[in-house]
Amino acid sequence: MSIKKKQLFLLHFAGGNKYSYNFLQKSVVSNIEFVPMELPGRGERFRETLITDKKEAIYDLFEQINRKRNGAPFIIFGHSMGAILGLSITKLFEENNDGPDYLIVSGNPGPLDDYIVPNRYNLDDNQFKSKIAELGGIPKEVIEDKEAFDFFSKIMRADFECIEKDQDFEKNTSIKTPIYAIMGDQESLSVRIENWGKFTKTSFEYSILEGNHFFIHQHSNRIGEIINYCFV
Repeated sequence: MSIKKKQLFLLHFAGGNKYSYNFLQKSVVSNIEFVPMELPGRGERFRETLITDKKEAIYDLFEQINRKRNGAPFIIFGHSMGAILGLSITKLFEENNDGPDYLIVSGNPGPLDDYIVPNRYNLDDNQFKSKIAELGGIPKEVIEDKEAFDFFSKIMRADFECIEKDQDFEKNTSIKTPIYAIMGDQESLSVRIENWGKFTKTSFEYSILEGNHFFIHQHSNRIGEIINYCFV
C-alpha cells in the first residue's frame, strides 16, 4: 500500500500563474507533493474569464485545492496576493474540518487596520506601468513590449482589483492554523510583519530576508527550509 505524500498548495501573486513557483520546487523535499494553483485568465486557464471579485477568487482556489486533496497533511503557501487569499482559504478548510498544518504567507504584512492598499487597478496605462515596475520581479522585456504588456496588464489589473476592493473582507478572520510569515527587508511594510500573529489562535513565527517584494527568487533554499520545517 503506497503512502500518500504530504501536499504543498501554492497560491500565486498578482500577475502570476501555476508556473510562478517552478524555481522553488527543487528546494522542497521529494516526499512532499508540489501543487501550484492557478486563477482563470492565465497559464493553462488563459481561455477562461479573469476574476475581479475576491470572494470568487477565494472559492475558485478553494475548490481547486479541495479536488486535489489526498487526505494527507498539507500546507498552503501564498505570496503577496496569494497570502491574503490564503487566509480566507485556510478558514474555509477549517470550516470543512480539513485545516492545513500551516499557512505560510510571504511578501505581505496581512490585513492592516490602519492602512489601505492604494488602488492601482484603475490607474491610466502610464501610471500603471510605473507601479508595476516599482514592484520588481517583472521582466523588463514585458514592460517595454506593448503587445506583451497589454496582455499582462489585463491580468495584473484583474488581480489588483481582487485584492484592492473590499479590503475589510478579512478584518475579523481568525484561524486555528499556525502562521509562518516571510518578508523582504526592502519592503516598506516589513516592519509590520508581526501583524499576521493577530489572525491565528495558535503559533506564529516569521523571518525577514534580504530583498525587495520579490525576494523569494533569491531565497529559494531558505524558503524550502521553512516549508520543510513546517511539515515536521
